[in-house]
Amino acid sequence: MAKKQQAEDAVKTLITWAGDNLEREGLADTPKRVVEAYQEFFVGYTQDPHDILSQSFSEVEGYQNIVLVEDIPFYSHCEHHMIPFFGKASIAYLPNQRIVGFSRLIRVLEVYSRRLQVQERLTEQVAQVIQDVLQPKGVAVFLQAEHLCMSMRGIRQSGVQVKTHSFCGTFTEPEQQESFFRMLSQ
Repeated sequence: MAKKQQAEDAVKTLITWAGDNLEREGLADTPKRVVEAYQEFFVGYTQDPHDILSQSFSEVEGYQNIVLVEDIPFYSHCEHHMIPFFGKASIAYLPNQRIVGFSRLIRVLEVYSRRLQVQERLTEQVAQVIQDVLQPKGVAVFLQAEHLCMSMRGIRQSGVQVKTHSFCGTFTEPEQQESFFRMLSQ
């Protein structure tokens, strides 16, 4: 049996387990739509963030200051419940000899967020791949997100924001961290 059909059958099982009727008009194509949505939600498993960052530029004209891309919306799924979490990210790096297009930083976040995740690992993966591929003087990543697994179930507290950060290279120094957080608050 093809994997897509197995996935659709699993959705049918969940629908009937929840107590609904698969013969209902509104549910006729739901298993197919859910599988297509999940293919989109988890497309990050088919993408390589190293490839995304591989095209960089050395013409930096001596630029030696922080590059910050801020307020990047992202959506991911908690690996514990497969329920979405979403928020905004800020990604900064201090170029060494190479820079990268700003959209590539956003795409790296997108690759890792389109996998089953915990926010802490997502934060670390984004920082580490930028550090490994670009080899800048330092990288800082800050994520702030609401987890629907806390809003919709469990403790049922909506609006709670979880904040995580990761620092590499010179951003492990307190003065660089202060510069980063000052830029975020402007």
